[in-house]
Amino acid sequence: MAWLYVILAGIFEMLGVTMMNQFHKSKSAASLLALFAAFAISFFLLSLGLKTLPMGTAYAIWTGIGAAGGALIGMLFYGEARSITRMVCLSLIIIAVIGLKLVTA
Repeated sequence: MAWLYVILAGIFEMLGVTMMNQFHKSKSAASLLALFAAFAISFFLLSLGLKTLPMGTAYAIWTGIGAAGGALIGMLFYGEARSITRMVCLSLIIIAVIGLKLVTA
């Protein structure tokens, strides 16, 4: 269950970053509320995962999901650059996250 919490926390981290970008563009109260809600849920789920998983592993996976996911969302929905170098680097982050999951007892 702890892994599910950390993965969901990473997904809400991605949503929080997306809403940060949305708030930067629109300055609306709804996007600000969604930004805070997404990060609050993300931190809460991460704290649940930390009850069982090692802090370093859980934090690295949460950060990796948020960073890679944020970059992918930027490329898919916000017209950010899609270079092969960027894709290779994102792939390395994803491989590292999977590797951490596989080597953690």
